[in-house]
Amino acid sequence: MAHVQFAVASRAETGSAAARRIRRQGLVPGIVYQSDAPNIAITANAREVRRLLHGEGARTSVIDLKVDGGAPRPVLVKDWRVDPVRDEVIHIDLQQGDLSVEVEAAVPVSLTGTPVGVREGGVLDQQLREVTVRALPDHLPDVIEIDVSELDAGTTVTVADLTAPEGVVILDDPEAGVASVIAPTGELPEEEEGEPSEPELVGGRESEEE
Repeated sequence: MAHVQFAVASRAETGSAAARRIRRQGLVPGIVYQSDAPNIAITANAREVRRLLHGEGARTSVIDLKVDGGAPRPVLVKDWRVDPVRDEVIHIDLQQGDLSVEVEAAVPVSLTGTPVGVREGGVLDQQLREVTVRALPDHLPDVIEIDVSELDAGTTVTVADLTAPEGVVILDDPEAGVASVIAPTGELPEEEEGEPSEPELVGGRESEEE
């Protein structure tokens, strides 16, 4: 998998007030977490952050990160926060890693094909949109696809039906449902006019209202 190039600047100021000033400058504050050294507080161009997070495989791509123009270091996107009103990224966390050590990451699940049950009037329902996998950073897939073309109404595909690339282990419960086709709802038969409904029987006797 090709690495993504990304440049940031270190910052000395921390705290909420400093973060607000940084955002007013069109920048996004963040942290680079390191296991063998102190964490690094950073700022990144807001436009470049959006491009990074919305690019193909953004959540699993290895990023060659340059801090203050230094030598690139491999990192992965750990987390980010979005302003719920403005829908803008307000903070990003990156995790420095060792390319020879396996990591866990969330990978999107993509459904391909039109199920048989949908062609017959059913509705496709995707219950699981991502799975957690374990792999070397360079082997993390951008997405895991599953073909649901043969899925009939009332049937379900599970995690066990997913096929992971070589070197990738899916950690989710194999029996967890990924997607199913809900059968079309039929019309309930109408009672014939003038005929009372049958009384409910409890223990072989007609129930009485209290």
